[in-house]
Amino acid sequence: MQITESILAQVEARNPAEPEFLQAVREVVDSVGLVLERHPEYRAARIMERIVEPERVVIFRVPWVDDQGTVQVNRGFRIEMNSALGPYKGGLRFHPSVNLGILKFLAFEQVFKNALTTLPLGGGKGGSDFDPKGKSDAEVMRFCQSFMTELARHIGPHTDVPAGDIGVGGREIGFLFGQYKRLANEFTGVLTGKGFGWGGSLIRPEATGYGAVYFAAEMLATRDDSLEGKTCLVSGSGNVAQFTVEKLIDLGATAVTLSDSSGFIHDPAGIDAEKLAWVMELKNERRGRIREYAEHFPGVTYTAADPGLDHNPLWAVPAACAFPSATQNEINASDAKNLLAGGCFVVSEGANMPSVPDAVELFIGAGILYGPGKAANAGGVAVSGLEMAQNAGMTQWTRETVDHRLRDIMVEIHLACVGASERFGTPGNYVNGANIAGFLKVADAMLDQGVV
Repeated sequence: MQITESILAQVEARNPAEPEFLQAVREVVDSVGLVLERHPEYRAARIMERIVEPERVVIFRVPWVDDQGTVQVNRGFRIEMNSALGPYKGGLRFHPSVNLGILKFLAFEQVFKNALTTLPLGGGKGGSDFDPKGKSDAEVMRFCQSFMTELARHIGPHTDVPAGDIGVGGREIGFLFGQYKRLANEFTGVLTGKGFGWGGSLIRPEATGYGAVYFAAEMLATRDDSLEGKTCLVSGSGNVAQFTVEKLIDLGATAVTLSDSSGFIHDPAGIDAEKLAWVMELKNERRGRIREYAEHFPGVTYTAADPGLDHNPLWAVPAACAFPSATQNEINASDAKNLLAGGCFVVSEGANMPSVPDAVELFIGAGILYGPGKAANAGGVAVSGLEMAQNAGMTQWTRETVDHRLRDIMVEIHLACVGASERFGTPGNYVNGANIAGFLKVADAMLDQGVV
């Protein structure tokens, strides 16, 4: 389509050497082309051309002193992508791979994800190339305090509300919040993912994993099926993966894999509640490696990561469902073929954009139930939004209340995806459904607010 190719050519010319961002934009533009054909008002207002440009990009130096007294220097970022629906909302990622292109891709995805949640949230993302692994608590605290000293002037409860992401857990959120409170001289809901005792929400740590499972359950219900008795593959072993496994156990499914950067384990007997508790202690407290699971439990195989392979053997394990919960682009075309050959007919993405475009094409072509990350993993930001509501009301809801609200939001996201895909002639295509439903909500708000 000429209009979409023109938009893509412009984005590629302006954003060279940002492959993840270009990948995310192409996927959305390909879907939204169906909308632009029918709605010339969006073309006339150049809505898509405006959505792909961040409203603001902040890049800053983060100097800090390590335990040896040596000055270290990292780079900090905040991408404030779109505020048409509400304050910017999106996590902070601390990882050596962080760069401008990756954060722009994440912020762009966040705009549509947040629009799907039914909550008044804009989209943003941020972080640093700082690696908290192997650092002492004192080093992490000093880094977080330096990072927040600059970031504080750009955020606020009605402006931009960051949360955690890879490398930013409860410890980091605590240090960041403490420094913001010190600088602003106020106790306010400027960050989500806080500890429950000081403004956090129950279910927030669980939300992304729970939400991905709830979304899979909704997809299966369209075929009069359920997760009961299903064998499931889960990648990663951090927060999202852990609580994906927990909710799968609750709904009667069996997860048989977990992974980290060193490799993956396959437990044919299934990861039960006792084993999951052991994994949580391993990863959250001892900060160990997943290979230790195979050393501790009998009948488990461990496969070390092999960068020379053109596929990840984890995705070759036969199973009905897959929950990629590690990082972007972890499933390539070879992996997708292996999943399909192994009987997989449900993919619900807990990570952001974990499947490359060729893999997505294979999933859609095979007619399986494929839930893209911007829909399937929206539970995390949904409960972040609920945390903001609790902070604004100076109250805290029960676990049951938050979980019920989360389930309702995932049901609404699923309905929005199904409705949009059917309305624009691609029934069953959750990629088009998610992109179109999110776009329409943001685009209509942008039309109402004028050229800003």
